Amino acid sequence: MSGVRVLVGTRKGAFILTSDGKRERWDVSGPHFAGWEMYHLKGSPADPNRIYASQCSGWFGQQIQRSDDGGKTWNPVGNQFAYDGVPGTHQWYDGTPHPWEFKRVWHLEPALTDPDTVYAGIEDAALFRSTDAGATWHELSGLRGHGSGSKWTPGAGGMGLHTILLDPKNPKRIFIAISAAGVFRSDDSGATWKVATKGLRSEFMPDPTAEVGHCVHRIAHHPSRPEVLFMQKHWDVMRSDDAGESWREVSGDLPTDFGFPIDVHAHEPETVYVVPIKSDAMAVDTLDRCGVYFGTTGGQVYASADSGDSWSPIVRDLPAVLSVEVQTLR
Repeated sequence: MSGVRVLVGTRKGAFILTSDGKRERWDVSGPHFAGWEMYHLKGSPADPNRIYASQCSGWFGQQIQRSDDGGKTWNPVGNQFAYDGVPGTHQWYDGTPHPWEFKRVWHLEPALTDPDTVYAGIEDAALFRSTDAGATWHELSGLRGHGSGSKWTPGAGGMGLHTILLDPKNPKRIFIAISAAGVFRSDDSGATWKVATKGLRSEFMPDPTAEVGHCVHRIAHHPSRPEVLFMQKHWDVMRSDDAGESWREVSGDLPTDFGFPIDVHAHEPETVYVVPIKSDAMAVDTLDRCGVYFGTTGGQVYASADSGDSWSPIVRDLPAVLSVEVQTLR
């Protein structure tokens, strides 16, 4: 029977939760890397046993870990994230220029067809890629060099590149989102980039419709139509039907349109999930019926095995949850 593996990053370690296709009983493994902040774990679509993890500590700094056996054992891999050339400056909170400084890896995104290729979104915001299973990392510097990089400004949580979407129909297309800069798209495998923020409005900015500066919290798409994007930003839920060329608000009757995560039903491209205010970590599996998972800062991970109709806690009393990802195991 098929099953699922839920990868949970927390303030003090990583946890791996597994279940069969019924998703009624869960085995909990962890904490892995006890005491470390685990910013993100993500499994390879090409090899479910290949998992990448980003761990960070105020004492020991950043470390990337890799598992080749579904999280049973781990090994450290390359950890050199050097900006290309002379990094230059970006805008600081007070509007003054500030040097680009590497702080941590916010997001890891394995390639869709090659388990040895993985992308990393970092703070201060930049995009890196490894083609040797994490041993070495190279910046895709066309993003920061786009021309708007000097105007990017940190949000309240820093200036992190937190979302990477790979287009399954167009292998050269990549979408990324940065807080607080906006959304960018590449159509040439990351060599060059264009801003994808037309239609966004952010009242806290001096120019609410400026090209960059929007605090985008997350973007998502459905694999069957990757040109349709959904966004949760700092106020407003947005939709694009043209690969980010333009956006329109779809907040509707939400109790609040402020939140962090957004995701799309595995089998219903028009069904979208958000968690207003309370959580910033959510994922969906591809089983039938579609499972939905989210974590909380109170240390709970909740699961729905019926597309969100009913919910139950998988696990309680974890440290504050930073990320939730799910692998569907066939």
